[in-house]
Amino acid sequence: MYKYLSIMFLTLTLVGCDPTSVQRAIDILNSTSTAGQFSVADGLKQALDFGVDSSVKQLSAQGGYLNGIYKILLPEEAQKVINVVSKVPGFQNIEANIIKKINTAAEDAATKAGPIFVNAITSITFDDAMNILKGNNNAATTYLDRKTHTALYREFQPVIVNSLNKVGALDLYSDVVTKYNTLPLVEKKNPDISDFITERALDGLFGLIAKKEEGIRTDINQRTTELLRNVFAQQD
Repeated sequence: MYKYLSIMFLTLTLVGCDPTSVQRAIDILNSTSTAGQFSVADGLKQALDFGVDSSVKQLSAQGGYLNGIYKILLPEEAQKVINVVSKVPGFQNIEANIIKKINTAAEDAATKAGPIFVNAITSITFDDAMNILKGNNNAATTYLDRKTHTALYREFQPVIVNSLNKVGALDLYSDVVTKYNTLPLVEKKNPDISDFITERALDGLFGLIAKKEEGIRTDINQRTTELLRNVFAQQD
């Protein structure tokens, strides 16, 4: 019934369109009716669920950030501080210590990231799903980033700050900057780098989710459920 009503709607709305546009619309209708509206949306949600779950588990593991390609390094401004302060007795190994602590904090915070993504994933509509399905290899991740980044940041930063405090990273960095700011002829620096670390931690999460999405789109073997195989077959 839905298919016939849709055909009638397309016929009425496409009067006056060129034949190519009409045929493209019919092709989309045929492809969506094969998998079903809900199957397409559910397939995208399942792909994102898999990507988020796998990414969170990988990055929240011990060394998930520190020993991987998403290792968080100090910002350029902080590097200038470290280069000066590391010459002060007692601060020789300060860079390695801070980097280890901020990455440990990001790993700890990543354990809380999963539920934050849930609302955005479950709210994907059929139209969203079709645009994502026909989009680039990271279209679902880009959608998720666009829909959640601001809210994620608001939720994620307190977790990051709490994690940084838990491992003593903020105090350690603050001590370094405070020491730096007492040196003569230096430009005073802000001892708070929680914003930078939060953004880098989110970059890592979205970067890894994008890799998982690309894998499902390009590698049939990574489509581990019937739903994923049926839905993503439409974009092959």
